[in-house]
Amino acid sequence: MEKWVYRGQYIQVSELEYQNQIWEKAHFRGGVIIYPITDDNQLILIKEFRPHETPQVRLKPVTGIYEEEFSWQENANRELQEEIGLKAHQLELILETRQSGSINGFQKYVMAKNLEPSKLENPDGEESIQEIIHIPLKKLEEKIYKQEIPWSHSILGMFLLLRRSELFLS
Repeated sequence: MEKWVYRGQYIQVSELEYQNQIWEKAHFRGGVIIYPITDDNQLILIKEFRPHETPQVRLKPVTGIYEEEFSWQENANRELQEEIGLKAHQLELILETRQSGSINGFQKYVMAKNLEPSKLENPDGEESIQEIIHIPLKKLEEKIYKQEIPWSHSILGMFLLLRRSELFLS
């Protein structure tokens, strides 16, 4: 029988006893990763201050915790509005990953286009977003391989964008 040993805001831990062995399971709240693309084919990334992470400032796409009471589209637009002051009229779910076993959680990867200004207050504080950066899609792969953009699970979505951009940038 599975029993909960910790229930935090973002992480929960359970233990499952099976054949006299204890299996630990970490459960993470789902996330949404958004790739805003401008009309001139630039990806918008942010430099964000995260005091609990190392390094404390990182270059990344717009991201957030997936709020179950909202659709994936609403989650994506809320994060865009909070972090970069834009909303998208065209959203496409380009990938969803799920992990199960010892580590459990999911990520929804969303491409956002047809952007317009629309700002919501950032619950992490407006000072958490230190810079908004536009990177031409034609230069994205080079920046990834030079490690100017840190390797993380968000790179999966960037590679999908690059594959798609081959079609409309050539």
